[in-house]
Amino acid sequence: MNKLTYDAIQETIYEKKLANGLQVFLLPKHEVAKTYGIFMTNYGSTDRTFTPIQKEERITVPDGVAHFLEHKLFEKEDRDVFADFLKQGASPNAYTSFTRTAYLFSATKMIEKNVETLLNFVQDPYFSDESVEKEKGIIGQEIKMYNDQPDWQSFMGTIKNMFKNHPVNIDIAGTVSSISSITKEDLYTCYNTFYHPANMVLFVTGNFNPDTMMAVIEENQGQKKFPTLDGIDRDIPNEPEHVAVKENVIHLPVSIPKVTIGIKESNHHLTKDEFLKQETIQGMLIDYFFSPSGPFFEKLYEAHLIDDSFEYSTTVEEDFSFSLISSNTEKPEVFANQVKKMLLNTNGLSLDENILSVMKKKRIGQLLRLMNSLESIANQYVNYYFSGIDFFHLTTYIQELSLEEINEFLKEWIDEDRLTICKIQSK
Repeated sequence: MNKLTYDAIQETIYEKKLANGLQVFLLPKHEVAKTYGIFMTNYGSTDRTFTPIQKEERITVPDGVAHFLEHKLFEKEDRDVFADFLKQGASPNAYTSFTRTAYLFSATKMIEKNVETLLNFVQDPYFSDESVEKEKGIIGQEIKMYNDQPDWQSFMGTIKNMFKNHPVNIDIAGTVSSISSITKEDLYTCYNTFYHPANMVLFVTGNFNPDTMMAVIEENQGQKKFPTLDGIDRDIPNEPEHVAVKENVIHLPVSIPKVTIGIKESNHHLTKDEFLKQETIQGMLIDYFFSPSGPFFEKLYEAHLIDDSFEYSTTVEEDFSFSLISSNTEKPEVFANQVKKMLLNTNGLSLDENILSVMKKKRIGQLLRLMNSLESIANQYVNYYFSGIDFFHLTTYIQELSLEEINEFLKEWIDEDRLTICKIQSK
């Protein structure tokens, strides 16, 4: 077991890659009462075309399988795993994103037992024809519910506008039609390929002894057999630089229109260094311009174009990235045009050292606040791990960013062909 010490933030992580390929991280914090564990696989909704483990030909599975799997793993032949956790004083949960699926729990007692339960239920799938058919109805209702939510429709509508070929343009849960064709064989094929320990990471943080915890995990994994995994062949289609659709309107029964402007940031695979640069600078720039203290926010607010629903975000993954700016607004056309104009004018701007210093301090402050939460530390650490980045080294990277790097990025940040607008309004 290796010991990783981070003097700048006064944290110590114990890590080990087990014989079956599972990467384990332990972050003991004896000053807290709670423990949080997350078991994550590098597999999400965009992984629809791939070569199954120990096979030679690529296949394409129905949209929504990753999310379907997340639901089904909690259900065993004789019980629901949620009940197991509750009996042990733990609160379990799970989620599926475009690129990851995670299973987690928090508890203040029976920590080792709960970690074993987490490992065992994820590594012991049970799917039957009957249970799969039953789940289709449950997930179908969930999909229909999201179809009526303006915020989600605005989010996915903007992504569909941006990406023509990349499967990020497909709803994480799939569609009612696509999930209707999912079989237990599809679930087992995806499970056996993507839920291999070598494609997963376990992170536990909280009040426990790291030596005892690692011994429990090693013993648990040593009792299980897995085939060799040399790597996973995933197919990501070529994606044009420009957006697929410049503008669209989705009609829903809303009292106030909602507008989202999307920036298609990248359309190709990012190396580790490219990922780190894009994720950091892109996030810092959009926060600088559109945060409540930013120059663009102030102009939009004073013009009465936005309200408390205004928000912005940036998402960077290895094979795609985008930023979103949205608000409910009584003047959708004016808001959309104003934001586009603001964005297009950024390539003529040049930031100075004072602005960069403020940007750095704010981003580092945001990261340090995240490190006050067990959940945030674990979730962020494992997500960055799959991109080859140490979450605890981000503050150092930010401090070393130069003004030249920021301004060079700013010059090429926005292109009109990579901007799109999605409007939600009543008929």
